[in-house]
Amino acid sequence: MFKTGKFITRNVIVMIINAYRWLTVIRLLFPNFAPIKMNVNKIIASWGGIGYIKGGGTIAAIVTCLLLYLANQQELLQNVWVLPVATLIITLLGIYVGNQVEPDWGKDSYRVVIDEVSGQMVTLLFVPLTNQNLIIGLVLFRFFDMVKPLGIRKMEDLKGGTGVMMDDVLAGVYANVVLQLILLIIPHFS
Repeated sequence: MFKTGKFITRNVIVMIINAYRWLTVIRLLFPNFAPIKMNVNKIIASWGGIGYIKGGGTIAAIVTCLLLYLANQQELLQNVWVLPVATLIITLLGIYVGNQVEPDWGKDSYRVVIDEVSGQMVTLLFVPLTNQNLIIGLVLFRFFDMVKPLGIRKMEDLKGGTGVMMDDVLAGVYANVVLQLILLIIPHFS
């Protein structure tokens, strides 16, 4: 099982590196063809277009839970480091694309939902991915993301993509702490 997870992880990393190489080649061959770059950034920022749907943030969080559920069923998340690394990659990618789309879409556009993806992933770090925990984690994350208590709103004041992402990351941290406490108090949820 460990070898399979290692093999799949290595293949995903190779695919990401190859995609980056192709984008670099396209940029070198067509330096004035910015629409390719901008469209890719918009697709990533809107999580494949989910950001264009009304309620896109909630839908992106639900889709993230479903994807994590499926990945867990396929035993892709069995190694404890896979989800934290994936969360870090999504967060850093979100900061980058947030900076790229801000000139066109404005500060923290409703279309940018990769921040909800990252925040939902943070919520579920180091938590057994049972159906109950996914649902409770979703509800907790959306609560903290919408109400924005305890300094979450201040994170939005950070510049560019960092401000877009960090309020959701902090909402995910708070939701994770509450979920961990629930699991300690009521152990049958794990």
